[in-house]
Amino acid sequence: MPITFDAVVAEFSDRFSVSERVLDPALRIGNGTLRLAARLGGIRTLRGTQTFIEAPSPRHAWVLDGNTIRPLPQDTPDMVNEILEGADPQDVPFALGVRLTQEPNELILIEADPDVFRSGRAAADELVSAVVIPGLDAKLFPYQARGVQWMWQTARRTGGLILADEMGLGKTLQIIALLMMDPPPQTAPALIVCPTSLIANWVREIRRFAPSLSILVHRGAYRAGIFRDLQVASVVITTYDTMVNDVAVLSSLEWSWLICDEAQAVKNPESNRRQALATIPRRYAIPMTGTPVENTLLDLWSLVDLAVPGMLGERSVFEVEYPDTLEAGQGLAQLTDPVILKRRVADVAGDLPERIDVDLPVLLDDDLARQYELVRQSTLEKYPVAGALVATLQLQLFCAHPWLRSQDDAQDHENAHVVASDAAPLMTPKMERAIALLHEAFINRRKVIVFASYNKIGDLLKRAGSELPAAWWGAINGSTAQEDRQSIVDEFSAFDGPACLVLNPRAAGAGLNITAATIVIHFTPLWNPALEAQASARAYRRGQTEPVTMYRLFYEDTVEQVMIERSAWKNDLANETVPLAIRDDEDLTRALKLTPNGNSP
Repeated sequence: MPITFDAVVAEFSDRFSVSERVLDPALRIGNGTLRLAARLGGIRTLRGTQTFIEAPSPRHAWVLDGNTIRPLPQDTPDMVNEILEGADPQDVPFALGVRLTQEPNELILIEADPDVFRSGRAAADELVSAVVIPGLDAKLFPYQARGVQWMWQTARRTGGLILADEMGLGKTLQIIALLMMDPPPQTAPALIVCPTSLIANWVREIRRFAPSLSILVHRGAYRAGIFRDLQVASVVITTYDTMVNDVAVLSSLEWSWLICDEAQAVKNPESNRRQALATIPRRYAIPMTGTPVENTLLDLWSLVDLAVPGMLGERSVFEVEYPDTLEAGQGLAQLTDPVILKRRVADVAGDLPERIDVDLPVLLDDDLARQYELVRQSTLEKYPVAGALVATLQLQLFCAHPWLRSQDDAQDHENAHVVASDAAPLMTPKMERAIALLHEAFINRRKVIVFASYNKIGDLLKRAGSELPAAWWGAINGSTAQEDRQSIVDEFSAFDGPACLVLNPRAAGAGLNITAATIVIHFTPLWNPALEAQASARAYRRGQTEPVTMYRLFYEDTVEQVMIERSAWKNDLANETVPLAIRDDEDLTRALKLTPNGNSP
């Protein structure tokens, strides 16, 4: 019930002076204990200077200015209650608080304290650089520790956020660490939605860094049919397409967290994916993407509205108020920066090693897994004596891309030719992951080296990446004249913008200095770790001024996994050459026994 000016005057007029002049009311939105807090007050103007004088509470229709009681409009407390939509003034939803500061109100001035709109990066930088998380088997870099703490605090204040760190900074590990701050119960597990090509990586990283978290992969023919079948693990991982198909069952429970990896996949608010995600109940939501804005400001509206529903208002109003102009973008950034954590490698370079190694496992889909088995069986039948070696080579070729063809007994596999086939798509899971890496790199104007053992991979990458941002493309392989190779590197290095140079590690693994590249993608593993190390050293060498991120793509449960394990990857380049000849027979045997999806051949 409002505490009126007349009531306080009647009780305290003998102790305080009373002014009859009614002050203009004002509402200040600031950070509260958990969420936002609204403070009611009045504006007093003296000699042209305005001063905000806070009321004892939002229920008081007066303020105490020193020793003077000054009135506010009598209906102010009721008006504030209506404006706050009945919310507790000490616990105002973040989306509502932000929206109120942007909507003009003729009856009361509404402003936000400056720290409400402090950027995520600035807020994270003020946090401590180390955090102890029970059950997390990883040592976080200082920027990661600050990021996890910021996400923990921000999610509870806002209900959601966008993790937009640049590629190579460990977004996946930070999310896993966040989940371990308060492990999700099986009654309300965390739901991770990602492209199919990232499922294997999420499973691998959770098992590696948070082995106490139980995992359920929800995809394929035997996925859960009722919501109780989902409540058997701490983390449920599914794909965007499966999520759309199964949105009815996924919407039947409240998830503790909704994590959307590669969230650029849901930037279109009209897409089935975006609309389905919006219906899934969750306590907190985190879209993850290194490129929150690509084409229009509507991209950002879609992601922010997914993270903090309602914060930017209705889409139709947003599109009018925020056209795609620089001024509108700057104004929008002031609103959205508090719920976005975006750091570039250059921002945290002091925390990073000079080289970041990232293994990215990928799963063959069911159709490709069957074709993989067919390649193995048919080759072993055709070559009963040398079948193991020939089959291994053919399986490597298939893993690189199922459109590549060479004679089974040919020695020149590097020049395998391309035969397009309806039986396999151009965009394989590995190709999808490589294109996603190139996409983010190009958006951020990075230069990338792609190492591939087969010369046609570069052509397939360009074809699959036809919708990538404009960039310079080049290639060096065995057919490239020796005298032309350095000029290609020079052109790649001098180009003012994003670029991709596709190299055959045997042709370009020595003699070239390509320090303009800060991202290296090993598209095909190598049996010889020394050759791989030599190739990596093209970018990671003296003269490099930024940390270099090395990605190795490989299909799990295939010959490529054996090659990755054999290479004994180490950060210390001097120790990468190890005697492996004694493992040849063992590795070939295991390479032919591993089969996608874990079935024995």
